[in-house]
Amino acid sequence: MKTITIQAIEFDSAGEAIQYSDAAGRGKAVRLNGRNYVVEDAEAVRLAAAGAGFAYLGDQEMPDGTHRIVTIPVND
Repeated sequence: MKTITIQAIEFDSAGEAIQYSDAAGRGKAVRLNGRNYVVEDAEAVRLAAAGAGFAYLGDQEMPDGTHRIVTIPVND
């Protein structure tokens, strides 16, 4: 197994990571190894290029107005 060091801010929940990246207007909310992070865009590209399995996190508004957290897998 290959170890990759990342520059990130860790959050307790996916929702907090998404809110932080939205409020900051930069970075990507991701889930990596079961943990929720915000990484800079270049860091997310670097993770993908290195073959790391992770997922982008997003907030999807449903037709009834509720919100769901969605994941978009990378290198799955």
